[in-house]
Amino acid sequence: MFDGRWRAGVDQSVRPVGEAIRRTGITANHLTAAGVVLAGATAFAIGSGHLGLGFVLLVAAAVPDLLDGAVAKASGTASPRGAFFDSVADRVTDALVLGGIAWHLASSRGGAWPMLAFAVLGTSSLISYERAKAESLGYTAKGGVMERAERVIALCAGLVFPGFLVPVLWVMLALTSYTAVQRFWRVWQQAGAPAPARERDRPATRLQMWRASSGARVDDWRAAAQRRRDRERPRERPRRTRRAAARRP
Repeated sequence: MFDGRWRAGVDQSVRPVGEAIRRTGITANHLTAAGVVLAGATAFAIGSGHLGLGFVLLVAAAVPDLLDGAVAKASGTASPRGAFFDSVADRVTDALVLGGIAWHLASSRGGAWPMLAFAVLGTSSLISYERAKAESLGYTAKGGVMERAERVIALCAGLVFPGFLVPVLWVMLALTSYTAVQRFWRVWQQAGAPAPARERDRPATRLQMWRASSGARVDDWRAAAQRRRDRERPRERPRRTRRAAARRP
């Protein structure tokens, strides 16, 4: 929901900040790595019972994730490798934070309550997997009522008001499950469309675009090489045989 409605506006507003960070020499990968480190500190703070400190660290961990894309665009270093690193870092951050919450629930409530946090982690990972798999097949699976930004906001609310942490986790579990169903149904409809419409509406994957551009570059190189050979090839005068000369009046 956040990506569909407000992502473009937020990216536009943080672009000057990304340009300022770029001038300091900090790269997007530095910010992504810093977010993972802060997520580890968040997990430790929450697991040890310091939920207020965990809230502060969680907000601090979300800031680099918000700015790394702006820095990459400002520096012109946006690449598939950076996107892969950012995606993996997001999954690691989710696992650390929800693992810290499970640790807190195990020490404060005991029983099977830690499984609630792990259930939220499982459904969150399913949402991310659906999007990644759909895009690898050429479909789109963005959107939903509980994406990563909404999950971070919900966790912040649960940490600020510890008495509502468990209800917040139940709401997150319900909404992430609903989002997983939404994305599955969206891709299911796209995959079941008639073949001509499906091929026309399906966005090209990065591999397909790379193959197309590579093929065009190879064809251009071959054509240029052929023109160069044609220019450098000496012009040969045709030899007239005696018979041809004799026939000529």
